[in-house]
Amino acid sequence: MGRVTERRRIIRIRDGAVTTRPDTLVAEEPLEIRLNGKPLAITMRTPGDDFALAAGFLVSEGVIGEGSEVQSIVYCAGATADGVNTYNVVDVKLAPGVAVPDITLERNVYTTSSCGLCGKASLDAVRTTTRHPVSDTPPVRVTPELLSALPDRLREAQRVFDRTGGLHAAALFSTEGELLDIREDVGRHNAVDKLVGRALTDDRLPLSQAILLVSGRASFELAQKAVMAGIPMLVAVSAPSSLAVDLAAESGLTLVGFLRGRSMNVYAGDHRIALEASVAQG
Repeated sequence: MGRVTERRRIIRIRDGAVTTRPDTLVAEEPLEIRLNGKPLAITMRTPGDDFALAAGFLVSEGVIGEGSEVQSIVYCAGATADGVNTYNVVDVKLAPGVAVPDITLERNVYTTSSCGLCGKASLDAVRTTTRHPVSDTPPVRVTPELLSALPDRLREAQRVFDRTGGLHAAALFSTEGELLDIREDVGRHNAVDKLVGRALTDDRLPLSQAILLVSGRASFELAQKAVMAGIPMLVAVSAPSSLAVDLAAESGLTLVGFLRGRSMNVYAGDHRIALEASVAQG
């Protein structure tokens, strides 16, 4: 199986000086996800936590919502001529009685694209397929100060980023700011799927008392994954997309972007942010 990082010799140019040196790169390999033996999707990912990635992907797509719905997850033989296992093909077998969705080209395009079906169709698809609607039982309410501390805690826990600079990270925090889990991947959507998949296998869905922090922008796809896992709050260090904001507002998700130091923008679900001062009208 591919490693999380690989070494490559490079030419380094600094202030006119030219040297050669080894450099650490994040590994990127394709993972084919099969459902009951039939190909469902291919994603480019950093090897590791592949079973969690596959499970989380199926949660995001509304195929499964509980760990009991999965009978097994195994690696399949690779596509090499001699049949050697490449560890890049995973087959998820559903438990007896669990309905297998109709796997079509349209579905594959929707699940692997970052934009998917556009506009209202995307919002309707998430709303009608989620097993774990975002709820407040018990109510979730956090302070801006707590949110401000999360990015530093995320970086402290990252193992690979400091060596490569090329990985996205996603982390789950409790409403008290405790780090619950962290996953890294070359794709931010894969990192979130790994978190959700691990929660599924640990019977922790829905994640109704968790904060999801991502080290990048908040796309519609990430908002979709949060909603499908029942996560009430998505926080990003960069900007959200307009469709992500629309989905957050419609589903009840709290969406925070541009979390940098003590600054942040709340785009939806501000009822979960404990604001002591009155909000100035712009």
